[in-house]
Amino acid sequence: MAATRPASSSPSSSLLPWLGISLIVIVLDQLTKTLVLQYFQYGDSRTITSFFNLVRAHNTGAAFSFLAGASGWQRWFFVGLGAVAAVFIVWMLSRHGGQKVFAWALALILGGALGNVIDRLLHGYVVDFVQVHYAGWAFPSFNVADSAITLGAILLIVDELLRVRRAK
Repeated sequence: MAATRPASSSPSSSLLPWLGISLIVIVLDQLTKTLVLQYFQYGDSRTITSFFNLVRAHNTGAAFSFLAGASGWQRWFFVGLGAVAAVFIVWMLSRHGGQKVFAWALALILGGALGNVIDRLLHGYVVDFVQVHYAGWAFPSFNVADSAITLGAILLIVDELLRVRRAK
């Protein structure tokens, strides 16, 4: 007789919390971008501290405006890439939902990727609004989705370092 999985470890039950985290990222990302679009004109900047501004910037490219100057094809390329990545991440979450750090990383990356895909579909660009600067130097503007993707990437590295350490 084949062994059956307990209900609590079924793929759908282990997938739902991670999809919930992704949904929270998407909602926070879209809410903050909606506020920026409502209260800022393109190019506006408001100083918050000596090193932090809120701005309204539009990014038609990828990270650090990569391909922003292309003729428009990049919009659909990044939408397609985001969709393929989302399917792959959901599949990975369904298989590895029990690995907490890894699943947190994937959930954050999924939410961030979909948040930016939504922007590309709605506006044709990604709305960025966080600007960190110091002594004339400014880091490229970013948003909640970008922050979630970055945190997810950091967690992937942490997860791998922990995995290597456990293997020794």
